[in-house]
Amino acid sequence: MLRRALPRRWEARRLLVGTLLSAIGRGLTLPFLFIYLTDVRGISDTHAGLAIGWYGAVTLALSPLGGTLIDRFGARRVVVPCLVAEAVGTGSLALVHSTGSALLVMTVIAIGGSAIWSGQNTILASLTDSDERQRVFGLNFALLNLGIGIGGMTSGAIIDTARPGTFQAIYLLDAVSYLMPALILLTLPGVGRRLGDRRPAGEPSSGGYLTVLRDRPFRRLVIFGLILTTCGYAQVEVGFAAYAVRVAEVSPRVVAWALAANTVMIVLAQLLVIRRIEGRSRTRALAVVGAVFAAAWLVLGAAGLVSSENALMAALCVVACSAIFGFGETLLSPVMPALTNALATDELRGRYNAMSSMIFGISGVIGPVTAGPLIGAADGKVWVATVVGGCLVASLVALSLRRLLSAEQDGTTTAPASPAPIPTPA
Repeated sequence: MLRRALPRRWEARRLLVGTLLSAIGRGLTLPFLFIYLTDVRGISDTHAGLAIGWYGAVTLALSPLGGTLIDRFGARRVVVPCLVAEAVGTGSLALVHSTGSALLVMTVIAIGGSAIWSGQNTILASLTDSDERQRVFGLNFALLNLGIGIGGMTSGAIIDTARPGTFQAIYLLDAVSYLMPALILLTLPGVGRRLGDRRPAGEPSSGGYLTVLRDRPFRRLVIFGLILTTCGYAQVEVGFAAYAVRVAEVSPRVVAWALAANTVMIVLAQLLVIRRIEGRSRTRALAVVGAVFAAAWLVLGAAGLVSSENALMAALCVVACSAIFGFGETLLSPVMPALTNALATDELRGRYNAMSSMIFGISGVIGPVTAGPLIGAADGKVWVATVVGGCLVASLVALSLRRLLSAEQDGTTTAPASPAPIPTPA
């Protein structure tokens, strides 16, 4: 099954290896930044939260520029410097000692992170045929989660707040991991160059973000994504954890087990899901994602109802919620970027992917801000009703998208195989 999921072009396979290597480094540090800044470096909770929030704001603000640069100069010339900036910034976290230095370092990391995801998706789309992209994006997501899981388990056994050097070590290792995909890309000189027409590099192309926003099917897809991620992904870090601990009254250890269950579900189910959804409607798959996310939140709501009578059942519901949510992710991860790139033109592919990645940034601002007040209302019942209803509304939006797409864009027919686009020398 793994061989079937792998792309035919060896360049894409090597880039997927880079995804795995960088994800291991990301997993080393991902859960611990707030703890590192506060418990190890002595920065206040408020200032640490400000630094982390600043990263999100800068990333979101620069993402449109990243998409424009990818289209004008090619993803290669954008992604490699961004990976280096990410490596420098992540490694510099080992030297942070104050709020000011934390803000400076998070700015560097944000500059690097603003275009990496959209650039890598653009490169993968350029290396694969339309009938392969869904499998490749799904495999990329599975490798990302596998790497994060490996890194998280490794760092969990190493770090100690009483020994700052352990945190410094994992941030330096994370920095090295970001250089791996950059080195792989540098060994592939023909990959990631500018797509589309043959105008000189740097000359503005016809169209831009206004052209992307005038694309009615893509606009509908963006609306779907904003609703789904606001009521789904954006709730995981704040809403899920807060409800589990404060309403369902489980320990933080149970939340950690739940996140582990999410990773295990993704790694085990992704390849099977990729195989099952081939040749099936992408919009229906997206509608199923909304339903699955809604079911996950209902199970979490049940944990709050039974917590006072059966603590074990509440813990099982919390873990089950995260696992069910992970299954929904295995549907979303291959379909959303595949549909985005099915709608995109080569000339504007970077902008399409940048806008798609911005969905997560925007919802990442809205979700945490609204989760706190909603969980505080009626013992969390208002929050559960809101996120469940939002996910189901997203399903309806996905179903309404079907009539705006061709059968090929919806994934129900396969276009004749064609060679990957010939990049324009930059």
